[in-house]
Amino acid sequence: MMHWGPFGWFFGSAFGAVGFLVSLAVFFLPTIIAVARHHRNTLAIFLVNFFLGWTGIGWIACLIWSVIR
Repeated sequence: MMHWGPFGWFFGSAFGAVGFLVSLAVFFLPTIIAVARHHRNTLAIFLVNFFLGWTGIGWIACLIWSVIR
């Protein structure tokens, strides 16, 4: 049995796996939108989202950037 610390109940279940995947999809939503819209700056949006998305402001900036042509 692997020890996950205080979050063992979360990451050790299907709920935790689904929750993690949904969170990951929401975090990379600007990149997903850019890819779906064939945005010319998809790589730049991905990089800014990856490195600055956690700030919230970086995520919102990427989201706006991904929907603007």
